[in-house]
Amino acid sequence: MASIEQNAPADSLPDFRNLGVALRILLLGNIAGFAAALIHSQDAAQFAPEFTQAAVVLEPVLLLSLVSLYALSKWLARLRYALGVALVLLLVAGWTTLILSLGRVLWAGPTNYGIVRAWILGALLTACLLAYFFWRRRAYSPAMTESRLQALQARIRPHFLFNSLNAVLSLIRSEPKRAEEALEDLAELFRALMQDNRRLSTLADELALCRQYLNLEQLRLGERLRIDWDIAAMPADALVPQLLLQPLVENAIYHGIEPGMEPGTVRISIVREKNQVRLLLTNPYHPDYQHRAGNRMALANIRERLALHFDVEANLSTEVVGDRFEIRIVLPYRRAA
Repeated sequence: MASIEQNAPADSLPDFRNLGVALRILLLGNIAGFAAALIHSQDAAQFAPEFTQAAVVLEPVLLLSLVSLYALSKWLARLRYALGVALVLLLVAGWTTLILSLGRVLWAGPTNYGIVRAWILGALLTACLLAYFFWRRRAYSPAMTESRLQALQARIRPHFLFNSLNAVLSLIRSEPKRAEEALEDLAELFRALMQDNRRLSTLADELALCRQYLNLEQLRLGERLRIDWDIAAMPADALVPQLLLQPLVENAIYHGIEPGMEPGTVRISIVREKNQVRLLLTNPYHPDYQHRAGNRMALANIRERLALHFDVEANLSTEVVGDRFEIRIVLPYRRAA
């Protein structure tokens, strides 16, 4: 059995392939250009030409830098943080030099002093942006730790452990082999729940963990629990936050299967559409037996972790359709290098 990963991930550059990161860079870069033009302008009439002159250089440098960083993102992620920062600064300086040199050829613009000043301003802006992403990552770390602790408390409920152990005990004499397998599933589930969920895992691993959890619940609920899988088009190598699927299935059983007297079906569909992974989970809906506070806590926990890992590229939505409760998750398709 693999040991629990105890070490937090080292500081790293932001994921330049992430749409949220790119939008923040464009927004903050243009705000900086706007502020610089405002400072250099002595009156309102001078602001427009000042901002235009800054934008002629700023916009191409921003766009070319983003395209380059997107292409080099996987390679930069393998480097030490300090070396990655240095290379990003050199890349921005290189594009700045190229744009200003072209400007000098095309319309006899900047002087040598202008290039040096542009290097300094570009380095300051780049350093500020990298510092923003660095401290943003650090600021979220306590939230992630707290989220992990809340998840442990919410997902491993005492009655689940009690019922699972009782189900195993009832099998020890009659079906010792099945009881042994159930204990192995329970141990593996606890090992996964104790891991640092700041790391990403593959959908294949998440699916295997979910099946182990369902094996335990099947002992307790028997024929009352039915699972309908639609995963033929699932990208098994897609990276997702750890413990994405199992808490959703537990939520579906707790709120959709346990309150009903008749057998109920939990349907799970996972497909890849171009550069996105789409997950749909539905379960029976019993409006009179909804533990709303617990449901909101579990979904908010997953929604927060999706935002921490994928920013604006991932979202979670819920809807009641007829007599079923639906959870829809969309996240970008990422694979391990």
